[in-house]
Amino acid sequence: MIKKDLQIPSPKTEPYIKRVAIFGSADVDPQHPLYKEAFNVARTLAYHDKLIVDGGGPGVMDAATKGARAAGGKSLVVTFYPDDAPEFEGRLDDNTADEEIKTANYIERMFGLMENADIFVCFQGGTGTLSEWATAWVLAHLYYGKHKPLILYGDFWNNLMRVVNDSFFIGDKEKELYKIVKNEAELMEAMNEFEAEMKERYREAAISEKAREEQEAAQKEVHYNA
Repeated sequence: MIKKDLQIPSPKTEPYIKRVAIFGSADVDPQHPLYKEAFNVARTLAYHDKLIVDGGGPGVMDAATKGARAAGGKSLVVTFYPDDAPEFEGRLDDNTADEEIKTANYIERMFGLMENADIFVCFQGGTGTLSEWATAWVLAHLYYGKHKPLILYGDFWNNLMRVVNDSFFIGDKEKELYKIVKNEAELMEAMNEFEAEMKERYREAAISEKAREEQEAAQKEVHYNA
């Protein structure tokens, strides 16, 4: 199917992590340590029944799809086939996923990846990865409370985020939206923590909504009796 209308990614509507989008470099081959790391992470996630979502290209994206398949898991790719973007890595034929969503341009592709995921795992990459990470982060900030969190994979993120937090006006809530991990065990722990936080927020919201409804009902009854 080909999506033609630009759809802004929506906030989360349930406190569960089922779909994991993986971002990272398109410029690494299967022998590169980053490719192998992404493959192993996707395999672990798929083993834990997570749907793997990626951009359908080479490098980390290909590793993610193949890692999911190695664990008997499912994958979804969100792609586009440009006529006028010579530096875009394009669609890798060998990246064969269970489902493909075709989009009309880079922005629709990026938004499609974010719409079809519950959390984002960001590996080392180039400008494309930077754009995906930054966009996912700002959307999480805008939707705070019903946001989709980020996991930043790799030690290098510690230095990068230190520079970002020291050089920009980053608020405390924005710092709550991501966790930095350096291995698969830490990734799964971070993901479980995020999911637990989501469930608690949704539980508190449900309690608040119920209290509000009860208060409104009581006010209506008082007004009726008066």
